[in-house]
Amino acid sequence: MTLLKKVMERVLQFTPEKEPDPLIGEGKYIGKAMKRVDGVLKVTGQAQFTAEYKFDNIAYAALAYSTIAKGKITTLDTADAESSGGVITVITYKNAPKIGKPALMDPSGGSSGAMAADIPVLQDERIYWNGQPIAVVVAETQDQADEAVSLIKVEYEEEKAVVSFESELPNAKTPKDVLGEDPEVKVGNAEEAYEKSAHKVDHVYRTPRYNHNAIEPHATIAHWESDEKLVVFDASQMLYAFKNTFAKMFLIKPENVEVLSPFVGGGFGGKGSMWQHSILCVAAARAAKRPVKLNLSREGVYRIVGGRTPSVQHVALGANQDGQLEALIHHGTTQTTEYNNFAEQFSFPARYLYNSKTFDIGQKVVHTDTLANTFMRAPGESIGTFALESAMDELAHEMNIDPIKLREINEPKSDPLRHIPFSCRNIVQAYKVGAESFGWDPKKPGSQSDGKWRVGQGVATAYYPYYRFPGKAKAKIFSNGTASIQAAAHEMGMGTATVQLQHFADRMTLPIEQVSMQYGNTSLPESPMAGGSNQTASLGASIEAAVTALVEVCIKAANKSASSPFKGLHAKDVDIKSGGIYGKETDVGCSFVEILKLAGVDELEAEGASGQPFEMLKHSMHSYGAQFCEVRVHSETGELRIARWLACFDAGRIINPKTAESQFRGGIIMGIGMALMEETIYDDRYGRVANPSLAEYHMPVHLDIPHIEIKYLNIPDEHAPLGARGIGEIGITGAAAAIANAVFNATGRRIRELPITLDKLL
Repeated sequence: MTLLKKVMERVLQFTPEKEPDPLIGEGKYIGKAMKRVDGVLKVTGQAQFTAEYKFDNIAYAALAYSTIAKGKITTLDTADAESSGGVITVITYKNAPKIGKPALMDPSGGSSGAMAADIPVLQDERIYWNGQPIAVVVAETQDQADEAVSLIKVEYEEEKAVVSFESELPNAKTPKDVLGEDPEVKVGNAEEAYEKSAHKVDHVYRTPRYNHNAIEPHATIAHWESDEKLVVFDASQMLYAFKNTFAKMFLIKPENVEVLSPFVGGGFGGKGSMWQHSILCVAAARAAKRPVKLNLSREGVYRIVGGRTPSVQHVALGANQDGQLEALIHHGTTQTTEYNNFAEQFSFPARYLYNSKTFDIGQKVVHTDTLANTFMRAPGESIGTFALESAMDELAHEMNIDPIKLREINEPKSDPLRHIPFSCRNIVQAYKVGAESFGWDPKKPGSQSDGKWRVGQGVATAYYPYYRFPGKAKAKIFSNGTASIQAAAHEMGMGTATVQLQHFADRMTLPIEQVSMQYGNTSLPESPMAGGSNQTASLGASIEAAVTALVEVCIKAANKSASSPFKGLHAKDVDIKSGGIYGKETDVGCSFVEILKLAGVDELEAEGASGQPFEMLKHSMHSYGAQFCEVRVHSETGELRIARWLACFDAGRIINPKTAESQFRGGIIMGIGMALMEETIYDDRYGRVANPSLAEYHMPVHLDIPHIEIKYLNIPDEHAPLGARGIGEIGITGAAAAIANAVFNATGRRIRELPITLDKLL
C-alpha cells in the first residue's frame, strides 16, 4: 500500500471536503514580509522551551548508557549511586514501573504512536545498541544526578553484533516498502537501453551517517497529577502522537494525558519520533512521585537519538545524441535496524524529476545492531539528489552540454511513472530566473582561477514532494472585536504562528493586531505532525474549514434575533468582508461584533476539520528549486570556500517572504554542512559514535557561509490550500550536488563521497 493510500484511508473521523480553496483574493497580509510574532519573546528570553518550565518540588534525572552493542546485563550494581548525596531513586530494569509495548510512529501522519523503535524500554536486561539507556538516576539537583550515574557499575555478557554498514552490504535485502511506496520500479529494459545509449555515465556515490544537532537538545518534564492523570512538557514535532504513546505505554486513557510543546528549538526530524528518554522521564516521575526533568546532554543526543543513515548509491544514465535519457538507473543501499525498519527514500527524486524511456530504480537495506535511524531534514531526498544531480552533471560534461540545458531536454510533461498531470511545475522557469540572476557561465573544468584560488560554478535541482495531512482547528470571535484560532500545531522556528495569523486575519478580514493563535498543546484541536513540510498547507486547510464552520455558527446565532440580516442564508450565500459577514447577492450583513450582540453572547466558536487531501490523488505535487553556487579551491592547500550562492524556488505561493527566505537559507546551510564537514565517525568494532560533541562533529559557522540570495517564482498552486507547497526541507536538497559539481568545475576532480574534505581534494 502506498503512503498516499495510507493517508487517504486512515482518517475516518475527519469530514469529506471539497477541493482546496487556494486563493482568497489578494488579501492584506498573505504574501507580505512580516516579522515573526514570537520574535520579541525569543530574542528577549521570554519564550519558554521545554527545559525552562518551572515546577514546584521538581527532581532531576540523568541516564546511564550501555557500552556494548548487543548482549545482556549480568551485573548492575547501583548501591553507590543510591547512597550518593541527593539521590532520590535509581531505576533499572529490576525496579522500573510497568511500561507497555512501544507504540511505533506512523509515517502516514497518523497519531497512533510515536516511538522510533519497537524495543522494550528498561523492562529487561537485553542490550540492543551501544548507548542504550540502562538506568535512570533521579536526584535533587542535576549535578547530583550526573555524579550518581558515574557510580553505577555494570557488567555484560556480550554477543556478536552486526554494526558495520560496509561489511553488511553483501547481505542487503529489499524492504517491503519505502515510506509506503514500492521499493523497486522498472519501466522497460533499462540495462539494455543503457548499453545502446550514445552517451552514458555509471558511478557510485556515498554519503556518511549524520547526527541531529538542534540548538535545543531533547528534554522532557513529566508530572503525574494522579495515578491516572499525566502532564508532560516535551520537545516534540508531533504532540498527539506523543500523547497517545504515553497513554498506551503507561496504560491510561488518552484523555488523561496532556502534552505541551509551545516552543521547540529546532526539530528537523529528530523530534519527530519519540526516543526512550521521554518514556523514562515519565517512568521516573511515577517512581519518584514528584515532577521530574530529564535533559539530554549533547552526547546523550548522540547516544539515544537516531540520525540519517549512511548510503551507497549507484546511478547510471544513458542518453541519445540529443541528450534525451534512454535509461535512468538508480539503485542503492541504506542502513536500518530490525526494530524500526526505516528505509530512507533516496530513490524518490529519480521517480519524479526526469523523463526517460526506461527506468530501473531500487532500494535495499542492511540491518544492524545499532541505534534506530530516523528522519533528518528532507530524509532520502537530500542524499538522493546528491547522487542523481551529480550524475546529471557528469552526463552533461560527457556530452559537452550545459547541465541546465540537459535538464530542460529531459523535463517531463507529466509524472514520469504515475502518468498524471503535475499540479504546478515551473522548474525550467526557476532555472532561467536563477541563471540570469546568478550570472551562470561555467567554463571548462579547471580553467578559471583567481591567483592561487581555482574557481568553479555548479548547479543542481532541488526537489521535495508535497504532503498534506488531515487536521482540525477551532475559530473563535469575541465581543471586543478580536478573534482567535486554535490548533495543536508546532512552532519550531519556521514561523508557523506568523503565517497562519496572516492567513486567519485575511480570512476574517480583520486587522492582524486583532487576531491571535494558540498552539503547542494537546488540549487544542488535533494537528498533524510538523514534518514532511506539510504544516502550512495542512493548517491552512484546517483553518479554512474552521472559519467556514464559524460562519454557519454565526448565522445560526444571529438568526435567533428578529432583526437578523441573515434570514434564509447559509455559509454558501455569504462572504466575509470588512470584519463581518455579508450576503453575496444583497450585500446586507453586519460585523462580527454586531453578530455577537444579536446573539446576546460574548463569544462564538466553531471547530472545523480538513478532510482527505484529494488533490494528492489527482495530481503529482512537488516543490522544486534550482541551486547555484560558486566555489573557490586553493591550489596548494585544498581549502574549499563557498564564494557565492543563489537559489530560485518553485514552491507555490509564498505566504511570508521573510520567514520563507529564512527557511530556504536554513536548508541550504544544512546542505553546505552536509557537503563539506558533517560526518558521524562510527567505530565499526563496537558500534559506538566516536565524535559525540560539537567539538568533534563539525558544522558550518558564520564564516563558512556566504550571502545566500533567495529568489522564488511565487506562482500559486491552485490545487493546494493557500496555493502553497512546503518549503521547510527543499533548501537542503540539491545543495550538496551543486557544491560537488562546482568543485569539479573548479578543479576537474569529481568527488563522489561526502563530505568533500581536504584529503579528497589534494
